[in-house]
Amino acid sequence: MKKLELLKGNEMNTPREIAESYWQAECERDLEKILSHYHVNAIFCPPGQILSGHNEIATFYSSSGADFPGLEVEITNDFVVGDQAALEWTAKLTSTAGNKFTIKGVNIVKVRDNKFEWVHAYFDPTVLQSEGN
Repeated sequence: MKKLELLKGNEMNTPREIAESYWQAECERDLEKILSHYHVNAIFCPPGQILSGHNEIATFYSSSGADFPGLEVEITNDFVVGDQAALEWTAKLTSTAGNKFTIKGVNIVKVRDNKFEWVHAYFDPTVLQSEGN
């Protein structure tokens, strides 16, 4: 994934560019950088959850980073309409025990002022419960 810095000022990034920068931060497991991609009052909906605001959103990423310190993400397809996008992705995670997991999913996002207003993440979390995937 190419390194991307979010633009400042009046220049707008596409939802895909923002997502690329966000996933770079997530792969680095840098919570501050991850949250910088979300508005303070953003909504993040991973499977079975609705997280509102930085404090709640941070709990997901803290837990994920602790359980799976290794992460690589590739965007495999995208469909962008204005400030919204569907981003299909493949993630490769490595657990603290060294087990490897591959999951596929889709994030539906809406951006405003170069940050996520909301993100709905669709993936099968049970894949992360099986051994040696």
